[in-house]
Amino acid sequence: MSKKGLFITFEGGEGSGKTTQVNRLAQFLTEKGRKVVTTREPGGTPEGEKIRDLLVQRDGGEWNPVSEVLLLFAARTMHVDKVILPALEKGKIVISDRFTDSTRAYQGYGHKFPLDIIEELNSMVVGDFTPDITFILDIETEKGIARSGRRIAAEALQIKQTEDRFEQMELQFHERLRQGFLDIAKKNPDRCHVIDASLKPDDIAARIQKIVLGKIG
Repeated sequence: MSKKGLFITFEGGEGSGKTTQVNRLAQFLTEKGRKVVTTREPGGTPEGEKIRDLLVQRDGGEWNPVSEVLLLFAARTMHVDKVILPALEKGKIVISDRFTDSTRAYQGYGHKFPLDIIEELNSMVVGDFTPDITFILDIETEKGIARSGRRIAAEALQIKQTEDRFEQMELQFHERLRQGFLDIAKKNPDRCHVIDASLKPDDIAARIQKIVLGKIG
C-alpha cells in the first residue's frame, strides 16, 4: 500500500492520556500549516463506530477473544480503505487513537489470544501497511485506571459512563496489557516511542512534537 502523507498512532492503556495528546498534536501540526485528519479505533467510519459500540460498551455483549479480534479487523479494513489511505494519498497527516498495536496488546497479551493468528489476520487485512510513528503512552497500571478520563468526566458530570467495558476488567488484565505495549515497543524500536504518561501534559506534548518534527523536517 503506497502513501504520500504521514500515519501517526497513539497507543496505551486506560488513563494514559492518549486522546488529549492526539488533540494537542493535531492542533500543533495544523498551526504549522499541515493538513491533519484525526480518527480512532475501533471506529473512524459509520461501520466502525457501530462495531465500537459492540466492543467497548459494558452492555455491548459478552464477546470472547476470537469474536473481538474478528470484529476489530472488520472495522479496521473499512477504516484503512475509507479514511486512512485516502487521506494519506492526498499528503495529509493522519493521527489515529489506536490501531493494530492495541489488538496485539488487548486481545493478544491481555486476553492471551495467539499473537501469530493476529499477525496472520493483520497481513490479510492491511498487508504490510504500518504506522510511520507510534507513541506508546506508558503509565503504572493502577495510576492509569485511577485517573481514567472517561471515569473522571462521568463522575464530574454525574452521568452514567457505559463505554468502560475494558476498564472494568481485573487488574491482572491491565498489567498484561501494559507489558504487551512495552514488548511491542522493544520489537519495533524504529517505529515506537515510549513516553512517560505520568509527566505533565505540556511536557508530554513537547516530546511528541519534537519527534514528529524530526520526521517531517
